[in-house]
Amino acid sequence: MTLSAPALRNDDFTAMRQAMVASQLRTTQVNDPRIVAAMAQVPRERFVPAHAAALAYVDRAVDLGQGRALNTPLATARLLVQARLQPSDRVLLIGAAAGYTAAVLASLVAEVVAVESLPDLAAHARDALAQTPNVTLVEGPLEHGHPAGAPYDVLIVDGAIEELPSTLTSQVVDGGRIVSGIIDRSVFRLAAGTHRGVATALAPFADIDSVRLPGFARPRSFTF
Repeated sequence: MTLSAPALRNDDFTAMRQAMVASQLRTTQVNDPRIVAAMAQVPRERFVPAHAAALAYVDRAVDLGQGRALNTPLATARLLVQARLQPSDRVLLIGAAAGYTAAVLASLVAEVVAVESLPDLAAHARDALAQTPNVTLVEGPLEHGHPAGAPYDVLIVDGAIEELPSTLTSQVVDGGRIVSGIIDRSVFRLAAGTHRGVATALAPFADIDSVRLPGFARPRSFTF
């Protein structure tokens, strides 16, 4: 006979969320009280598949299917801290997935434009964020961003990329802040920079893994 595990209750998820904040965030330089409070409130379990809800607060990425995953709480939190978010900011979020990071950002900034390329994830995010009026969900290629809504004060790439295209940086105001996961010679890091003119250089600030995002591979050179 096979016994099924008891279903988790709201109180269980609340306890897991509090444990995540205490053990994964407060101990690892996530020291912005607004970000900590937002992540302590947003029910992360609503932004993963139902069968993975019990894994929503673990310190590793959660598989969302179709080659995508939800970033770890720590990776997302460190990116948000480094972005130096202000209440008046307009944020372009790349890699919205099922909407979790957009939900966290909604209480921290004035407006969020969240871009997701996979229709299933975009649909989930749109439903989950339906009661969040300052978030706009855009379905389309991640590397295109949403130029119709530009310019943005902050660009957040919630995942790891090999190359940051000018199609995204050009949508950021001069002096705007950019944070992203990066992949450099197979090493995953978190990085940040400031957009100045036509140039944007990202400097690593933490050796923390983040989920790889599609559409940002560096062109491969050929030798004969």
